[in-house]
Amino acid sequence: MEHLGHTPVRVGTAADLRDRLGEGLSLDAAINITEGAHSRNREAYVPILLEMAGVPCLGSDALTLSVTLDKAWTKDLVAAADIPTPPHRVYSAPEAVDADDLPGAFPLFVKPRYEGTSKGITPDSKVEDVAALRRAVDRITTTYDQDAVAEPFVAGGGEFTVAVVGHDPPEALPVLQRGVEPTTGLGLHALEHRGAPTADQDWEYELRGTLAPALEDRLQALSRRAFDTLDCRDFARADFRVDGDGTPWFLEINPLPTFKPDDTFAIVAELMGRDYVDYLAEVFGRGLRRLGLS
Repeated sequence: MEHLGHTPVRVGTAADLRDRLGEGLSLDAAINITEGAHSRNREAYVPILLEMAGVPCLGSDALTLSVTLDKAWTKDLVAAADIPTPPHRVYSAPEAVDADDLPGAFPLFVKPRYEGTSKGITPDSKVEDVAALRRAVDRITTTYDQDAVAEPFVAGGGEFTVAVVGHDPPEALPVLQRGVEPTTGLGLHALEHRGAPTADQDWEYELRGTLAPALEDRLQALSRRAFDTLDCRDFARADFRVDGDGTPWFLEINPLPTFKPDDTFAIVAELMGRDYVDYLAEVFGRGLRRLGLS
């Protein structure tokens, strides 16, 4: 924001924001990158406080952040918009698993309903039978005190992420392919959060080859549609897996993406030949113009 000629003020947590607004803090606009804690509504804390205080905020609003944190609701909404996403089931306990009413054929993939940053994802998240499914559901519901979501594991064509910026219309940036661990087929980025197999051995990974232009176009189009369907604004990141027939399947969208200098947005800026600070300033500047601010 300094690059755009503004004076940034770091506020802190949602509780800090609440207190400082009560003390008379005056803001012309805000950028929210706060995840929150302790509730499925946690990502909405900051934007709703800002909205109540009349402070314009870059990024998606409280409703979009709450909906997209819910992986089951997100999938329902994008499916209604004709975006391919694997069928799913929501389980509140291992005994809720009905072997005659599964979301699809094994292997299935099991994850927490209201988490991000690969939280709850381990090699055991990919399950091959009902017993393993029940164990995975038990681990998630016990550890995270929330529902588990199970869906068919999409394999054969790789894993991809698409950064989207702007609003009305959004712009999908060049597609990034993620490395996958060849034994499990799981995304390397998820497994890295859980640690390497041993203290002195890194995860092995592989890519599926050069991205075909037609597939990139399709991934970008689906990302823009998901962004619009969920009413995202200014920036987000959509994740997909592609099956052996080349069909992309939507997994989730993150309207609170990281802007770390070694992650998606920075890598894409480098691919486009852009200085990362300059490019972020452009993305944020577009958001300010949407808000009617220069």
